[in-house]
Amino acid sequence: MTKFESNIKQVNSPQAAVYNRLSDLTNLEVLRERINDPAFVEALKASGQVPEDKLEQLSDMAKNIELTPDTITLPGSPIGNVTLRIVERDEPKCIKFEVQNAPIAGNLWIQILPTSPYESKMKCTIGAELNFLMKQMAKKPLQEGVEKLADMLAMIPYGY
Repeated sequence: MTKFESNIKQVNSPQAAVYNRLSDLTNLEVLRERINDPAFVEALKASGQVPEDKLEQLSDMAKNIELTPDTITLPGSPIGNVTLRIVERDEPKCIKFEVQNAPIAGNLWIQILPTSPYESKMKCTIGAELNFLMKQMAKKPLQEGVEKLADMLAMIPYGY
């Protein structure tokens, strides 16, 4: 299994709030609402975090994401719908996912650790079963993907 790890991200919410939001995937509905908020879209454009030509694609994808407490299904990839299913919860510090309906076996871990009573830090890790050739082709996109995922998760309003 080849692992790709994000940098550690600071989150301005306590560990329990972050864990509670991410351990029930229906709580991510807030992302769908935010991507359809014109003020949020303008802020994304201004920040440069998402290229302007990708914003419409992101909005379309957000409209079609399917959420259950244990799964998130992402539509529209070249291979069809890809599902992430929670396979283990270690409250309040880790959530483990398994990739389903993908040509490559893989998993995702989200680790959350407290840094103070009101803040925490987070790291994402992707593990994928890749042969040598696939590893060379997928290395850069998977590393960039895990970093972008961690950035996105660090920006979610967790509240507390």
